[in-house]
Amino acid sequence: MNNNSPLMEAIPRKRRPEIVVISDVHLGTYGCHAKELNAYLKSIRPKILVLNGDIIDIWRFSKHYFPKSHLQVLRRILRMMERGTKVYYLTGNHDELLRRFPRISTNKFTLANRLSLPCGDKKAWIFHGDIFDVSIQHAKWIAKLGSVGYDLLILMNSMVNFFVEMMGCEKVSFSKKVKNRVKKAVEHIGQFEKVAADLAIEKGYDYFICGHIHQPANKRIVTAAGQVQYLNSGDWVENLTALEFENDEWRIYYHRESERLHYRQATKVATSEESPLVQAAHQSELV
Repeated sequence: MNNNSPLMEAIPRKRRPEIVVISDVHLGTYGCHAKELNAYLKSIRPKILVLNGDIIDIWRFSKHYFPKSHLQVLRRILRMMERGTKVYYLTGNHDELLRRFPRISTNKFTLANRLSLPCGDKKAWIFHGDIFDVSIQHAKWIAKLGSVGYDLLILMNSMVNFFVEMMGCEKVSFSKKVKNRVKKAVEHIGQFEKVAADLAIEKGYDYFICGHIHQPANKRIVTAAGQVQYLNSGDWVENLTALEFENDEWRIYYHRESERLHYRQATKVATSEESPLVQAAHQSELV
């Protein structure tokens, strides 16, 4: 294909956000969308990449399951470091084994439990968030048992969605339905957002950024002590989301929405100046 064709022009160059935060990738599990994450990482060149916990799922790690696509994610991150991106790896509960190591810091890589990061003229406090989860702190064996069940649920969900897509229907998420029902029952136990917000306000931060609960968020929390912006990077199991900071503003990146948008743009540009016959051929190839 000619490099100057309309379709090639529709493919975007690497975006350069200042900061990118991803969490809850769970490499080494069946639910991880490693191919999609690798595609996202290939599309960006941030100054700072924050890996905010549960990147490698040590709880569920097995030598029998670590596909090539999962390894490619790690290679992609190393390549980003080689090209100038500063990487912070913050530990989570599924990779808590790394918490046994002292803080490691080099020019391009830092391993830590939490991070204080300037964002323009404001400050962000970044940590995984499991410290505020009562079930993790006081009943770790229950949390690990739940992790096994969650992995099986995701695997079953993938098989069901395979047949659902064949029938032309919309995908379903069992885990989201379960969490939405259980969420109200456990809301009084965790109080995840409020507890973290109070502490962030006390420490004088403008943003506090977490992962852990697999729920992307960007909202203002107001308490009796003040107010703070709460952000959650979501996950790469269900939501396929990340946080991006650019032009003094945080936003949530949704990978699936971005894929659909790019497909529509590429299709529109490629077919705008062609005959109906050629347009139909392009449409069939893209679909």
